[in-house]
Amino acid sequence: MQTLTIDFICSLDGFGSAVGWPGWWGMESPEYLDWLDDAPAKDDPLLMGAKTYRVMSELTAGGEPGTDVLNGIPKYVFSSSLDAPLTWANSTLVDTDAVDYVRRLKEQSDRPLRTIGSIALCRSLLSAGLVDRYRVVIFPVITGASGRDRIFDGYPDVTLELVEARTFDHRTQLLEYIPTVVDGPPGR
Repeated sequence: MQTLTIDFICSLDGFGSAVGWPGWWGMESPEYLDWLDDAPAKDDPLLMGAKTYRVMSELTAGGEPGTDVLNGIPKYVFSSSLDAPLTWANSTLVDTDAVDYVRRLKEQSDRPLRTIGSIALCRSLLSAGLVDRYRVVIFPVITGASGRDRIFDGYPDVTLELVEARTFDHRTQLLEYIPTVVDGPPGR
């Protein structure tokens, strides 16, 4: 069975995006971009929802630095609002239950799986116990006034075992964990 890694980028205060800020909050350092280019998982299939699909396919079409590599990667897009065929190369529309589909995909895939964005999709996959790794890249910015898409709101309680930590260009942090969904605080 293949592994599933949730991948998020966020501000220090947990926002996945912010109004008026460029992609990566304008802090896509050379070391971070090199890591993205060299990562063994860079070609692993991506899971995403409709909103992420729309945003990322537009960024890729618009030539956003570092996004062109996504064109050749298999993408599974979970949506009831998009219509087939999807225009972004190597994209498969899935309009059935995401949890059931991903459970089968983990069993059948010849490669590990990962997500990109897609807060609600990731929340449901984590709650269903399908997530093996949780990787967060934290950018050194607080976007309290302009932040959008709080990543962790509505999540279950989760304990995290740190398995990797890295700093890019002395400012951006990568943290990778093994997640365990728990029923609530310890000792309840």
